Amino acid sequence: MSIKKVMKLLISLVGMTIGIGVGNFVFFLFPTVKKLFGAVALLFGYYGVFALLFGIIFFLFSNRLITFFQGKMERIEQDMRKIPLENIILSAVGLILGLIIAYLISSLVMQIPQVGTYISIVVYVFFAYLGIMVPLQRKDDLLTMQQNFQRSTRDSSRSRAKKKKRGSIPKILDTSVIIDGRIADICETGFLEGPLVVPEFVLGEVQHIADSSDDLKRKKGRRGLDILNRIQKDLDIEVEISSKDYPEIAEVDTKLLKLSKELNGKVVTNDYNLNKLAQFQGVEVLNVNELANAVKPIVLPGETMTALIIKEGKEANQGVAYLDDGTMIVVENGRQWVGQTITVAVTSVLQTAAGRMIFAKRNHH
Repeated sequence: MSIKKVMKLLISLVGMTIGIGVGNFVFFLFPTVKKLFGAVALLFGYYGVFALLFGIIFFLFSNRLITFFQGKMERIEQDMRKIPLENIILSAVGLILGLIIAYLISSLVMQIPQVGTYISIVVYVFFAYLGIMVPLQRKDDLLTMQQNFQRSTRDSSRSRAKKKKRGSIPKILDTSVIIDGRIADICETGFLEGPLVVPEFVLGEVQHIADSSDDLKRKKGRRGLDILNRIQKDLDIEVEISSKDYPEIAEVDTKLLKLSKELNGKVVTNDYNLNKLAQFQGVEVLNVNELANAVKPIVLPGETMTALIIKEGKEANQGVAYLDDGTMIVVENGRQWVGQTITVAVTSVLQTAAGRMIFAKRNHH
C-alpha cells in the first residue's frame, strides 16, 4: 500500500470521527432527536450515518488536503533549514523550562473555582511564549556565558592536571639552596617541577641567618626569604610549607633527610656534605652545583679561545683566567700576560667535585 493511500485512509478515519462528534452535537442542540433514536440499534445507525457521510466527504477532498499539507510541510521544512541549530536548541530548552514553570503555577491556579482552568491555559501559553522568545533574544549573552564557563572549566582542568603531574615527587629544599638564590631561576626555566617543600625548621634556620649580626650572613638570609616569596607568588610552581618536625633530632640536615624519606621525595641542595650524607642514607639528591657544572659548555683539547689573564697561578709562571660561567682557566706560562687578553689553546680539562678546570697554553698562531 502506497503512502498516499494510507494518508487517504487516515483522513477518512478523521472525517468519520468528526462526523460522530457532529452527530453528538446535534443531539445536544435537539434533545428530541435523541428520543426518536432511543433504541440502541437505531442510535448506532444514527451515528453511523454521520460517520459515513463525513468519512466520504473527507475522502473526496483527501487529494486536496494532502496537497495542501504537503505544501505547508515543505514550506515549514525550508523555514526550519534557515533557522540556526543553536536557535532551535535554545528554543526547545526554553520551551521545556517554560512548561515546567507553567505546570508548577497552574497546579495552584487550578484550585480557583470556575475560572481556574481558563487561567491555567493562559499561564501555559504565556510561559511557553517566554520560554521560546527569551533565549532567542538573549542568545549572544547565553553563548558568551557558555564560552566563559567552558574556558574557566578548561583552565581549571589544565591547572589541576599540571598540579597533579608536578605533584608526583616532592622536592625538599635545604637552607643552603634557599640562600644560594639560583633555585628561583631554575624553577622559572621549568627544569625543576614541584611541589617544592620547605620545612618549617629550614625556614627557621633561614630566618635566623637573616637576623644574624654578621652583615654578609644577614644579606644572604634576607635574599633567601625574598627568593622563597618570589617562588611562591610569581612562579607557576606549587610550594608547600611542611610543619613536620623531629624534636628528638638536633641536626637540621638529619631532620631534612628523615622528612625526605617519609615523603619519598628528593633533597635539593648545593651542600657537598649533605649530598654525601644523603647518598649514604639512600636519599635522592638534586645538587644545584652539579646542575651548573653539567650545563657548562664542553671544551675539547685543541680548541682555541680568548682569555683575560687576571692573576698569577699557584705554580710558577701560571696565569689564571675565567670564562663567563666562572670556569677557571689555568694558562701555562701565562704570568707575563696578566691584565692582557690573549688567545689560548686547550691542553686538557679536569672535572672535580668543585667544578671544571681548563688547562691551556698560549696559542701563537
